[in-house]
Amino acid sequence: MDDHQPLAIGIVGYGRIGNEHAGWINASRQARVAAIYDPTPQRVALARSNGLTAVQKMDQLLDDPTIDAVLIATPTSMHFGQAIAALHAGKHVMVEKPMALDLPQSREMAALAAAKGRVLSVFHCRRWDIDYLTVRQAIASGQFGKIINIESRLGQWSSCVGPAAVEYRPGWRNEASFGGGGLYDWGSHFIDQLWQLLLPARPVRVWAQLRGNVWTHDCDDFARVCIDFDNGAVGLCEINTTTTHPLPRWHIDGDAGSGDAPFSLNFDTREWAKLTHTAPNGASRLIDLTPRGLNETDIWDAFALACRGKSPPPIDVASVLVTMTLLDAARASSAEGRSIDVSTMVREFTG
Repeated sequence: MDDHQPLAIGIVGYGRIGNEHAGWINASRQARVAAIYDPTPQRVALARSNGLTAVQKMDQLLDDPTIDAVLIATPTSMHFGQAIAALHAGKHVMVEKPMALDLPQSREMAALAAAKGRVLSVFHCRRWDIDYLTVRQAIASGQFGKIINIESRLGQWSSCVGPAAVEYRPGWRNEASFGGGGLYDWGSHFIDQLWQLLLPARPVRVWAQLRGNVWTHDCDDFARVCIDFDNGAVGLCEINTTTTHPLPRWHIDGDAGSGDAPFSLNFDTREWAKLTHTAPNGASRLIDLTPRGLNETDIWDAFALACRGKSPPPIDVASVLVTMTLLDAARASSAEGRSIDVSTMVREFTG
């Protein structure tokens, strides 16, 4: 790997998000798209029309010694096998969220990356959204006092499945076998945010309800996940694509007041960041915005530097194992109708 050349990235999966990643990577100072692999002829043709090199088989990426790292941007059910193959080929790996279908797959990926001395990271880009950072700063600075309750929601009357590549099974995110459903989709981001908001407190129990009501009966279009923390606080993450009256994007209760931030059907994070604090005496004020953190290209810059051993990866894989623990617990809780203890596993990943 030549430190004077951009990190060469091979993209596995040139669907909607793979196409977006190609733009982010090629805007980077530290990385470039070397080639893409997609099994769909139409997507290969699109990549070539966009000036990208496209190959017919994934092995052509993995066997190419000039490719330093691989992005896995395929449906969730494919992440594990493709990431394992890339790591065995000696590539650094970035995986789209969620990391894999479950925690055991994720742990195996992390263990292999460590054994191979390769960087493995997950594209949890919403750790730098302006609404999340504004909420985090308000909590950390004590504006709500001792936190009692945090609620993180997305509500709409529409499937959570966004625009996808129509050439390859465009509805896969509503199919359980592909890793579909609201919990895996927006929920993986929101649960990832939620547990980190209360650090150094740790999750201890998870209780969840996952239902397929309108847009899918195969997986969930309604997901409610409740998390107990070891400091007594509670958290709620809710993805409800079956409501015509969305609730606030954020709701916070503390012993120094409460806060709400509005929903936005356009997923406008600046709108979500308009957090209003209401004190116990009824006085209200808008909390100052915290500047947005890394953008998507910045994340790729940071990943490239990590692959060169110059800095830690932008998303530490151990932290994602906590998120995967909570996602697994939510599915188990809903299936079994009971709360799931996660305290031992979370301690393992958080030290």
